Amino acid sequence: MLKELQGLPEAEQGPGEEEGLQPAVPDPPQGKKIVPGILYLGHIPPRFRPRHVRNLLSVHGEVGRIFLQPEERFVRKRKKKAGAKAKNYTEGWVEFRDKRVAKLVAASLHNTPMGTRRRSRFHYDLWNIKYLHRFKWPHLSERLAYERQVRQQRLRAEISQAKRETNFYLRSVETSRRFARRTTSAPAGGEEKSWGFLQRPTEEEIQRRKAGRQRLRGQLAKAREIQLKSQTSRSLLAKIFNATDAASEDAPGGSDL
Repeated sequence: MLKELQGLPEAEQGPGEEEGLQPAVPDPPQGKKIVPGILYLGHIPPRFRPRHVRNLLSVHGEVGRIFLQPEERFVRKRKKKAGAKAKNYTEGWVEFRDKRVAKLVAASLHNTPMGTRRRSRFHYDLWNIKYLHRFKWPHLSERLAYERQVRQQRLRAEISQAKRETNFYLRSVETSRRFARRTTSAPAGGEEKSWGFLQRPTEEEIQRRKAGRQRLRGQLAKAREIQLKSQTSRSLLAKIFNATDAASEDAPGGSDL
């Protein structure tokens, strides 16, 4: 049955590239439980397809499900613009029916040429295989679903950021247009409006102001002293002249003015 599966051509799968569901394998012997094992393929050469994985690895043991992760959409679009039409993959997972066989395959094929023949297309590419301990196939579907959600969330965040930047740019353009209209509508001979910003005084200006205040206080104090002296002198003169007038009036034979 395995030789018949190897001989049949395998069609390339759609998005996700999960090849096959569950191969028709014989029932395990009674009293012995066979646990499947998962291998991780870290390097997928160009034009490498799931059928190549099955043909190359089924020689060492019975291969079950195969999954190859395709490239990102933007990478594929960029390659299409450059003229490359082939679809490539970045990483893959292979399920072996027996985990013991999977461990032996990972230990024996790691860092060895993929193609055994020199004319093979993948002769100069090396296997990059790792056995995933206690890893099951449902874990892969959960991981892919999580990565899909993270990718969608990142895409939504990038779209919202682009929208914010576009709105900010449009607001800036509208503000500049408004300022341009104000400048064109203002009279030509009018004085330019100055901004009402106040600069903090420097240390020299502060010291100058303090010295001016002290000088002004001294001048005010001198003026008050002079005013007080003049008032006292006036009162003294007024007392003197008032006293002489009263004495002349009281004197006998004083002439009347």
